[in-house]
Amino acid sequence: MIDHLGITVADFDASKAFYDKAMAPLGAALLYMVPLEYTGGAKVGGYGRDRPVFWLSSGKDKPRDHQHVAFTARSRAEVDAFYAAALAAGGKDNGGPGLRPHYHPDYYAAFVFDPDGNNVEAVCHAPE
Repeated sequence: MIDHLGITVADFDASKAFYDKAMAPLGAALLYMVPLEYTGGAKVGGYGRDRPVFWLSSGKDKPRDHQHVAFTARSRAEVDAFYAAALAAGGKDNGGPGLRPHYHPDYYAAFVFDPDGNNVEAVCHAPE
């Protein structure tokens, strides 16, 4: 249903450094930077596995509202690796890897706060 999603970040370079590391265990990377002449000088980049689906845009001020975004992991090991990489990149813990059976019996996820305080999740829905 969602084709792509974007968030505004206060410090594009700091957020890019965080997401470069946090997305790698999920098999995703920065795939495209929009040329500045099309963005009015704002830095805009898209992450994905085979096409950009998660976009970061630089903003003048720290965003006031925190967003939640969940990325699909292909295995529980990817969730674990995402969590470790995100923490190593400066993310803050918001719930380590584990089952969340209140969503469904195989909901395995981990949560971190990114540099702007957004709640970023990696989730695997497959049984162990």
